[in-house]
Amino acid sequence: MAEFNYFNYFTEIEQYFWQKRGAHLLVSPLDWAIVETWQKAGIPLPAVLKGIDRAFESYARSRRAAGGRQLKSLAYCVDSVLETAAEEKEAAAGTGPAVARASEPTESFSRQELQAFFTRNVERIAAAALAARATQPELAARLDETRSRISGLLPLINTPGALDLEDLERRLTVVEEKLVSALMASASDEFLVDVRREMDRQLAPYRRKMTSAQLAQLEQQYIQKRLWERYNLPRLSLFYLT
Repeated sequence: MAEFNYFNYFTEIEQYFWQKRGAHLLVSPLDWAIVETWQKAGIPLPAVLKGIDRAFESYARSRRAAGGRQLKSLAYCVDSVLETAAEEKEAAAGTGPAVARASEPTESFSRQELQAFFTRNVERIAAAALAARATQPELAARLDETRSRISGLLPLINTPGALDLEDLERRLTVVEEKLVSALMASASDEFLVDVRREMDRQLAPYRRKMTSAQLAQLEQQYIQKRLWERYNLPRLSLFYLT
């Protein structure tokens, strides 16, 4: 399988799932939350795609497929992806240490793409802060702080020499995690209850296929995604640049 750009993780999975379904349909918030749990768990992209293949093969033999029903969610693929990742990790453990090869550093994105990404995010965060200022001043202050931190990272993009994207991603992760905490604290109980009700409805057909740890992580990612949408905020990670 060909090597994939590290930061194309989300879009590659989304497009592959479209191809397997045979329809270019929007991936649901639940599906995106699932992909994010795989990314945060460090599951390699080839293992995810191989696991999706296995899930579709299994589904093709099921009664639901025989009745003409489509595989609609990546939730059905969770077990297959985790099993594939575990198998590949075990196989790699028996191959011995890999020989490192020297290579020229390459940049996944142009400086112009990064500059535009950061600028768009700063503008959207500023707009969200303005919208929240009258009714949620504390959240607005945190959003202004986030905007300032993102703006403060812009000079890193224009530094001479190769750009350390992994270090930049780590910095963005820290900023994003702090913002998530502020969003959770600011969201109303009614909104969070509605999100959980919506999430439980979507997860109902798949709960028996997942462990409690998998469900807990997925629920967390789902709620966070809905919070970003609620406040019309961009994701800061470079995974969302594409």
